[in-house]
Amino acid sequence: MTVFELALRSMRQNVKHYYLYFFALIFSMSLYFVFTSLQHDQAVQNMTHPSVDFFAGFQIGGVILIVIVGIFTISANGIFLRRRSREIGLYQLIGLSKGWVARYLMIENILLGLGALLAAIICGALISRLFVLFLLNLLGLEGIVDISFSVPAAFKTLMVYLLIIVITSIQMMLKVYRSTLLNLFQADKRPDLTKPPKAVASAIFALLGLVLIGYGYELSGHINKQLFLNALLMLGSIVAGTYLLFRVTIRWCFYRFRKRKDGHLGLTNSLSMAPLMHHTKANANSLTLITLLSAMTITMISMAYSFYYSVEQETRRDLPYDFMFENEPQEALSFKKELEKEGIDVKHHVVEAVLTMGIILDPNDESRKFEESLLWLPAEQLKQTGADLNIPPDGEAILYNAGASLAGDLDEQSKRYPTEIELEQHGQTVMYTLRTLMERNIMNLNAPGTQLLVSEATMDKIAEQMAGTPDYKKIRFETYQVPDKEELAIASSLYNAKYVSDERLTYDFYTQYKVVLQTTGLLIFIAAFLGLVFLISTGSILYFKQMTEAEQEKQSFKTLRQLGFDVDMIMKGIIRKQAIVFLLPLSIGMLHSIFAIEAASFMIRSDTTFPASIAMAIYTVIYLVFALFTIGYYRNIVKKAMS
Repeated sequence: MTVFELALRSMRQNVKHYYLYFFALIFSMSLYFVFTSLQHDQAVQNMTHPSVDFFAGFQIGGVILIVIVGIFTISANGIFLRRRSREIGLYQLIGLSKGWVARYLMIENILLGLGALLAAIICGALISRLFVLFLLNLLGLEGIVDISFSVPAAFKTLMVYLLIIVITSIQMMLKVYRSTLLNLFQADKRPDLTKPPKAVASAIFALLGLVLIGYGYELSGHINKQLFLNALLMLGSIVAGTYLLFRVTIRWCFYRFRKRKDGHLGLTNSLSMAPLMHHTKANANSLTLITLLSAMTITMISMAYSFYYSVEQETRRDLPYDFMFENEPQEALSFKKELEKEGIDVKHHVVEAVLTMGIILDPNDESRKFEESLLWLPAEQLKQTGADLNIPPDGEAILYNAGASLAGDLDEQSKRYPTEIELEQHGQTVMYTLRTLMERNIMNLNAPGTQLLVSEATMDKIAEQMAGTPDYKKIRFETYQVPDKEELAIASSLYNAKYVSDERLTYDFYTQYKVVLQTTGLLIFIAAFLGLVFLISTGSILYFKQMTEAEQEKQSFKTLRQLGFDVDMIMKGIIRKQAIVFLLPLSIGMLHSIFAIEAASFMIRSDTTFPASIAMAIYTVIYLVFALFTIGYYRNIVKKAMS
């Protein structure tokens, strides 16, 4: 029998072990093919707004996807090589050279990868249009995209396959050439846990792991102060703490539990706690990786969905009016006539404002005196446009700034108020009270100056006092609101066709909303599919590890059968074990993600609770499917051992 024939025969016999790995590899490479197909799909790119960097988004997503596939393949291949250590040793024991064994494993690996590559390209080509439709729906676009096969995408997928084959082949060669026969035959030997861990050292490191995680969580509350340094410290402490948690803390807790039971664990604990005690230390690296990947995935998807979920609300904070003209009465009148000509129902209002120079004092830092442009807006006129606001008392103002949270901690900023506004007029200083800060705009984003809401009487007084001073200016804003969304899209096209120029900064609500929707839609599309690959990868790695442990425990199940235990009694302990194995990294990862989302929440002005909860729920459901697969595999092993 040739090496090639033996490799084919081995693959047929081991298909029951390979099927989930094969599926995960096909799934990952199919997504990569879809990513690169979309990256080169000119028809979809032409539909998006020019400011949306479509190509770069998929290019970055593709690179991350390669990294994920690489980590997953190396981890899974390492597990399979460990499981087959005895087989590799037997080949060498009967006189076959290490070169022959390495060649045999590499041929098998190439055949398996080639099958996955062909299946991935075929599946990717078949489902790529489905992903395109899903993407167009997220971006709020309508159109028909032709079905086509992307040759550049197939070529890039082939390059990724070759890279994976090279890496895994090197991994196999190292396994064969570096392992002795003794190591190969003892690869599945369990560690001896009769020797207790060093009490003082274990307790110190166990506590240190919890302290590091707690420190990382504490940093998340004020990460936007010295952003780079705090983010680095938070990440480092949580990674180190998580590793110590799995390496020392959990094992130490299991040991204390065992000691408290005086070694009498009973059947259920023997089938759940005892295997975990044997493998927790050895699996510390993989459990840490799975936990951190889960945390990163949940955070990434939650943040992306939060951005997408709050697009309309966030855009409305910046642009309270659909259209705005500043000191352009002729253009405003022309635009109104065009809307009336198209039969579009529109609400038109005029707001008279005053622009001056002034200083907003900071009571926490008296040296901070920067003169800036101030836009004084009358509350009575704004209320007539339908704005939801209260009229400040005479002599007082309210600051409106939609980007306040992006400039720093709102709690810290709120300590500056109430404060004073200092105006210089003809050699005299006039003071006005700035009562508080509101995190939204009362005039569109492109209005000049810092937006201050005052009563009309206060504004008239300021206009009288500041008239003739440098940079004093009266501004006439003409605002338009279109209640019907379909008519708003038509009005936006009319506005952009005639009243937008490169000479001045102009915004309209609908255009800005579509740009942000497409940007965040692209973000959540990439995040969701990268998250799926993360999920499939981490779930598969856990599944493969539990498969290995199930094979190692076969003899124990046979012994229990001889002692009179049935399948259901044994499965109770196994189900408890799987609950701990799968739920522990998931729970810790989810806890990490909650604090990570809190740390990043300063970038989103809306509440992230609902979108984050939806993302976590979906992730948990899919993740637990792997736990059910594992329990099903264990049940088959137990039934065979007891038959």
